[in-house]
Amino acid sequence: MDLQEIAEHAADLLRAPATLEDRDFHLVAYAPHGDTIDPVRMDSILHRRATAAVRTRFERHGIARATGPVRIPADTSVGQLGRLCLPVRWNNVTYGYLWLLDDQERITHTQAAHAMPLCERAALLMARQARERDDLGWKVADLLSAHPDTRTQAATELAEAAAPEPPFTVAVLRTPSPEPLNPWLLPHSALTTVWQRDHVLVLPRPSARTTVDRARHLLEERNAPVQAGVYSPCPTLDHVHEGWLRARVAARTAAPGETRDWTSLGVLRLLRTAGDDALTQTTQTKGTERLLEHPDLAETARTYLDLAGNVQKTAQALNIHRQTLYHRLRRIEALTTLTLTNGQDRLTLHLALTLSPHLDQQTNTRPS
Repeated sequence: MDLQEIAEHAADLLRAPATLEDRDFHLVAYAPHGDTIDPVRMDSILHRRATAAVRTRFERHGIARATGPVRIPADTSVGQLGRLCLPVRWNNVTYGYLWLLDDQERITHTQAAHAMPLCERAALLMARQARERDDLGWKVADLLSAHPDTRTQAATELAEAAAPEPPFTVAVLRTPSPEPLNPWLLPHSALTTVWQRDHVLVLPRPSARTTVDRARHLLEERNAPVQAGVYSPCPTLDHVHEGWLRARVAARTAAPGETRDWTSLGVLRLLRTAGDDALTQTTQTKGTERLLEHPDLAETARTYLDLAGNVQKTAQALNIHRQTLYHRLRRIEALTTLTLTNGQDRLTLHLALTLSPHLDQQTNTRPS
């Protein structure tokens, strides 16, 4: 009996809508019984997680330490119906909660006691899965280590632990703060870890894009803007480290809400080859720095170069008159001391403008 079957069996046994959540209030499974629902249950199902306010309200009733059923009274101020909480515990550790909507308190103490073996079964399954995911997460983190020996050992152990078949896709999901990612709602074949504040996923290629989209949506449901990058294929686990470095560059260059593939980056792949300081020193000049102090002119130059120097298309893209564009181009040349009719100068400027949005500009010394 899996966790979904346990939730369904509990709903049938106690004749009430059931929701199974882990101890962090992530949704694990749910089962209807009739059409009874309230905003708390609806939010948990729609967003795959209870809100922080709900968690605080319920934890005040001592559910984290409870060894038996806990009655949660209704709260009409928030439209919350009364419910029964059955702690999901194994070896004196709480792994989650089985919630039954029971506003009329129809579930008796004897009936709740009959459901407790289901909770023990659920706790055992959740404990095993949590341990497996934690162990695999540590091994995936070791694949990203700077030490080759550590990576080699992790690759061997993951291969022995029935990791998905290669080739792999590596994905990096970046949020402003390290938002938790609900592991129960990702395929079991997805290897995940948090490394350098980013979520890193190692996925079998056939289902990779679907899983990346799913992980993105889970984070976005917490109102977190997500930048995502992917790299594929990694032919073996030994290649995951390099795949992560490339996927991280792709995520770094993605706009919030966007997933970028390494293969689409073009010259931005240079971000993988050197640190920001070195790239700044290599690509920026005093002249390009002066230009970047004028956002309108920098955007004009970038658009003009992206359009291969086509004046008509550039004027249309910027919605300005061609004479205005010519005037701006002269100012750009004056600021940068570069000549836009010279191929090498155009390459220098285009490279500087393309990389500059993605570089940390905290460098004291620039070439002249």
